[in-house]
Amino acid sequence: MAKKKQSTRRSKAAVGLVVGTTKGVFLLEASRSRRGWTQRAPALLGSKVFDARADPRRPEHMLATVSGGHLGPTVFRSTNRGRTWTEAKSPPRFGTSKSKKPTKRGGTRGHTVAVNFYLAPGHSDEEGTWYLGTAPQGLFRSEDGGDTWSEVEGWGHHPKWHSWTKGGADASPDGAFLHSIQVDPRDAKHLFVNLSMGGTFESLDAGASWSPLNAGVAMDFFPGEPPEFGHDPHSMVQHPGDPDRLYQQNHCGIYRLDRALGTTWRRIGERMPKSIGDIGFPMVPHPTDPERVWVFPMDGTELWPRTSKQGKPAVYATTNGGKRWQRLDAGFPERDAWWTVLRQAMCADDRARGTGLYLGTTSGEVWASRDEGQSFACIARHLPRVQSVRFVRWS
Repeated sequence: MAKKKQSTRRSKAAVGLVVGTTKGVFLLEASRSRRGWTQRAPALLGSKVFDARADPRRPEHMLATVSGGHLGPTVFRSTNRGRTWTEAKSPPRFGTSKSKKPTKRGGTRGHTVAVNFYLAPGHSDEEGTWYLGTAPQGLFRSEDGGDTWSEVEGWGHHPKWHSWTKGGADASPDGAFLHSIQVDPRDAKHLFVNLSMGGTFESLDAGASWSPLNAGVAMDFFPGEPPEFGHDPHSMVQHPGDPDRLYQQNHCGIYRLDRALGTTWRRIGERMPKSIGDIGFPMVPHPTDPERVWVFPMDGTELWPRTSKQGKPAVYATTNGGKRWQRLDAGFPERDAWWTVLRQAMCADDRARGTGLYLGTTSGEVWASRDEGQSFACIARHLPRVQSVRFVRWS
């Protein structure tokens, strides 16, 4: 496959937002004050980018998952803050396990990668390591900064892969993805992955073996008692303030799991206003306080319009682990804003106080808050549909 390079000008900004859209990567930059955001010329213009982010271990390095167009699903890399991009030498492909063992019966045999969807940096001690989730629900690992990728054999060749993923079936309107990959900051071998129409799964041995982790999560679309797997998480986070605290935004509500106390999720979205509900895509943790997370509810009723509820967008926050929720909508349109925020399109920065919140919309806007969501301002308009928003600190 031919290499392709695109470039943008050099920047001296202190912080940035890497924005993946259906037509390329856009980079918004600001000083340490997080004021006066400026927008660079787009990179990879015309490419459908599901996720784009900087490496927290080497912030000048970036990756972008690209699908569609003439290239098909692939990965692009930058080593200079997004000024130039080069296609990965060996993008994710099923059947590329490092051991080269034959695929076991029931694994990913016969499947091809349709979408490269979700990027996650590896452990802080494993420089150059990345994980990537695809559709069908594959898990891949790179150890050279995203240039070459191998299938995580313990996942893709697992004898229950077919059951867990419904055979890789495209069971939802936007596809069946493996997403929300989490690497325990205390242990590089402790991993979590989440599947559209599959659920949450945990590994304690770097992906060699896996167990479902879905007890307590509702399945409104399933008659009877929920089974061990088959759930539909929209996003899940291992809280940086307490890695034993997990939060999940699910097709069927908002949940919390205190992993040190057990394996059963508890629904905390029932404390949300009934007129709003607890359905949405993103789940964003505070950088240090495990009691605090933010969500962006959407209309999930009847035909699932996937827009802001009643056309009135708002972030909801909890400061006590889900016991109470506060509506945050200052600065947002007060009516007729029929957009939503996708699972990778909302993030927080790394400030323990005055934490910044950032979100991109399906109507092509990026909004920012410098006061933990108390007020928002639009910092970019007229972009393509926003698929991901990731914060990066350069200095």
